[in-house]
Amino acid sequence: MEERQLIERAVAGDPVAERALYEQHVGRVYRMACRMSGNETLAEDFTQEVFVRAFDRLGDFRFGSRLSTWLHTITMTTVLNGLRKTRRIDEREPGHEDLTIFDRGQNDPDATLRISLHAAIDELNEGQRTVFLMHDLEGFTHAEIAATLGIEEGSSKARLSRGRARLREVLVSKGVVAPRFGDSNGEKRA
Repeated sequence: MEERQLIERAVAGDPVAERALYEQHVGRVYRMACRMSGNETLAEDFTQEVFVRAFDRLGDFRFGSRLSTWLHTITMTTVLNGLRKTRRIDEREPGHEDLTIFDRGQNDPDATLRISLHAAIDELNEGQRTVFLMHDLEGFTHAEIAATLGIEEGSSKARLSRGRARLREVLVSKGVVAPRFGDSNGEKRA
């Protein structure tokens, strides 16, 4: 069954259609909530809240974009508001529970890199972090990001570029990656 038909049936109160829509989108919503919050328990709570809000407002969906983009907007708002209620985003530091999503086991040689990358992502400002997560980790286009966040496509591209540069800067400063040829913070390599 097409997504449009599922949406129309869900709006009419069909629980089977609601369940089908939920199953199609819950993984992506949860991953985004988990990446943004850095906490699996909070991500589960945020995911539940996203779907409660989405099904309450599903009748307002106008098919001007993909349902996944619309859900992503609700996810972003829900997570950011939820994080503001529990703590300031910039003051959050990864604790033991935050790192479990990156830990595949004690013998994983890439665990240190994943932990360092997680910490570096946390050092991005909110705009850069959001665009980085949406584009590089979730695969949204700049047009979709712009529509979701209410910004211009050029702003999305600029935030991504600055965010990537900041990530590299943080990872170089921690010795996780080597500086590139000609980087101002590293000597030129032959």
